[in-house]
Amino acid sequence: MPNSITYYNKNADKYCKNTLNVDMSKIYHFFLQHLPPGALILDAGCGSGRDSLYFLNRGYRVVAFDGSSELARKSSELTGLQVEHCTFEEFYSREQFDAIWACASLLHVEKEKLADVIRHLAGYLKKGGIFYMSYKYGDCDYEKDGRHFSCFKEEDFKELIAGLDELDIIELFQTVDVRKDRPDEYWLNCLLKRVG
Repeated sequence: MPNSITYYNKNADKYCKNTLNVDMSKIYHFFLQHLPPGALILDAGCGSGRDSLYFLNRGYRVVAFDGSSELARKSSELTGLQVEHCTFEEFYSREQFDAIWACASLLHVEKEKLADVIRHLAGYLKKGGIFYMSYKYGDCDYEKDGRHFSCFKEEDFKELIAGLDELDIIELFQTVDVRKDRPDEYWLNCLLKRVG
C-alpha cells in the first residue's frame, strides 16, 4: 500500500485526467437504488473526487478520504469537501454511515490485510448499511508501476467474506472496464450489507 500511495502522489494530475470523466452511471444506479434520499455515504479512497461530486450533486451527504495527500487535495478542490488524508486503517469517524463506496480503492490492499481493513471500515456502517467495493477480475495479484493490485474471482471473494460475520453479500457481478482503451480488462463488483 505505501508504494501505491507514492505512485498516486507523483501521478495525481495524470490519474485525475484519466479517470475524472469516466462514465460510472450504471454502477452508481446499482449502488444508489439501495439507499434512502439524503443518505450519508463514506467515499473510501476517493481518488479524484469524481464519485463524491456525483453523490453530492444528487442530494447525498458525503464524507471522503484518500491515502494520497495529493489526491485528497485535488478531491477537496473539486468537491468543496474537506477530504481527509489518511489510509484505510487510519480512518476514524464519530459518524455511522448509510453506505460505504470503495470503488477501485481497496484493491491496493494486500490480501493478507484485506479482511481486517474491510472489518474496520464496516464498523462505521449502520446496521443494514450498504458496502460497495470493486477489484480487478482474476486470480493473480500483481504489481504495476509500483502499485499493488489484489484481484478476485467470485469464489475467492466469497471465501474472504465468509470470515466476516458482520457482512453478507447481496450481489457479485462482472463489468468491462469503461475506459475505452481497456476493452479486455474486467472488474468484480461487490455489494454487501452490514447484518451484525
